[in-house]
Amino acid sequence: MRYIALACDFDGTLATHGKVDEPTLQALKRLKESGRKLFLVTGRHLPDLCDVFPQIDWFDCVVAENGALLYYPATKEEQPLGDRPPEVFIAALQERQVDPLAVGQVIVATWEPNETKVLEAIRDLGLELQVIFNKGAVMVLPSGINKASGLQAALTQVDLSPHNVVGVGDAENDHAFLDLCEFSVAVANALPILKERADWVTQGSRGEGVIELIDEMIASDLKDLAASVDRHKIVLGTRDDETPVQIQPYGTSILLAGMSGGGKSTLATGVLERIAEQGYQFCIIDPEGDYENFAGAIVLGDSTQVPSTSEILDVLEKPDQNLVVNMLGVKLDDRPGFLAGLLPSLLEMRSRTGRPHWLVIDETHHMLPSAWDPAALTLPQALNSVIMITVHPDQIAVPALKLVDTLVTVGKAPDKTIADFCNTIGHCPPEPQPHELETGEAIAWFHKDGSSPFQFRVIPPKTERQRHKRNYAEGTLGDDKCFYFRGSEAKLKLRAQNLISFTELADGVDDETWLHHLRQQDYSCWFQEAIKDEDLANEAVEVETTADISAAESRNRIKAAIEQRYTLPA
Repeated sequence: MRYIALACDFDGTLATHGKVDEPTLQALKRLKESGRKLFLVTGRHLPDLCDVFPQIDWFDCVVAENGALLYYPATKEEQPLGDRPPEVFIAALQERQVDPLAVGQVIVATWEPNETKVLEAIRDLGLELQVIFNKGAVMVLPSGINKASGLQAALTQVDLSPHNVVGVGDAENDHAFLDLCEFSVAVANALPILKERADWVTQGSRGEGVIELIDEMIASDLKDLAASVDRHKIVLGTRDDETPVQIQPYGTSILLAGMSGGGKSTLATGVLERIAEQGYQFCIIDPEGDYENFAGAIVLGDSTQVPSTSEILDVLEKPDQNLVVNMLGVKLDDRPGFLAGLLPSLLEMRSRTGRPHWLVIDETHHMLPSAWDPAALTLPQALNSVIMITVHPDQIAVPALKLVDTLVTVGKAPDKTIADFCNTIGHCPPEPQPHELETGEAIAWFHKDGSSPFQFRVIPPKTERQRHKRNYAEGTLGDDKCFYFRGSEAKLKLRAQNLISFTELADGVDDETWLHHLRQQDYSCWFQEAIKDEDLANEAVEVETTADISAAESRNRIKAAIEQRYTLPA
């Protein structure tokens, strides 16, 4: 199950004129019976909500006062998430005859057209407060508090990720929490701007729209609807025409294959960085200790200690914790058994929490070998959001390979890798093409949708880009990549083998030589072709095409552009 919870606005979404009708209540009950959680996210004060909505106890948590107060119906616990505005502010509103005026534990609320008086009071008192509008309501809250911050606090309390939540609403103050949720829904009566930004708009209004949504969640876990959402896609790289090569953040099963040294780790690390940047949780099964330095991930195990299943699950219980399971302490022959013991627990956790969102199995031919006893290999019919990495696709157990829908191959002989994959699973291979992959290139094949393999350029991980930046700044480029200050008559041959030596030579060459290369746009050409920094090249073009610019000014501007992007020694 991908969507574990529904976060729902109250007025104008669940309720019509403050009342939730019986069909909508029955739909909420069905959703609870499906094993999902319910969160109510509202601008109302808690006592008012309890008076008009007796079924509040059905919800796992209520985010009230527009994100400022959490209420847990099971325990009756209330948790304010901010401080109540000072009494001097409330007194100032009363003096200005702001009416009606409602004061909650944190929120202060009134109605239009009192917003001018409210803003004047905030300004005159010098307070750090924000005003939020909601279909005529005017709500005052501490800075930074809204429905999104409140829902995030509630999800953190129960160890749920926003990536496993569907949100539905209708008004201005719902924007933030809908953006937080993995799938956002606007009911048919919602404001036009909210409907424009939502992932899906129901045909029904208010409770009827919520019923429509709940029925889709129970029937299909929103599989077809979510497939059309692009805002969470993970980028693998770019094609020749600069269009991105992307995968869905859920439901994709990838085989990353190719010879050693072909760039599998570079591609996998870059993809994992982008997965982590979007807040998805991953777990890497790392037989050789190749990922022990992955930034932001917790590492369990080493060459002397084997992590237990309970230790692994304890780390993954927190949605913001990524994990590397180092298996150096597990003997080669015992590794398939280790994974066989761990995988059911990971899949059970996924069914309960929707996480870990991604499972990465390195050296898959060791972890799920074709020679292993098939009776011991228990795999689900679909293993979603998994990346299997291998040198030998033909040595992976067939049941695992048949789960793959996306093949990415790097290094030499990519057509052989594709053929090995097809022959192993009994799939007719595509027409072979003479692919010659350079470093940083790969071939992707979404084979289950009938498309053909295609070539693309990998986006390197940040750690790799930092290494390249150091190399361009301090390393030694090849003779064909160096910059040569020659002058107009080619009498000079001053070689800059990196950006440091370029800036040093730039300070030393005469103005005539400097301006000669400037007017020919040699600097931007070098930055583009040898340094491969398009932004730096574009900035150099601006300098090179500035009319009547002096040697000193142009030299300083280009040096500053370099120093802004590359950390050079003092």
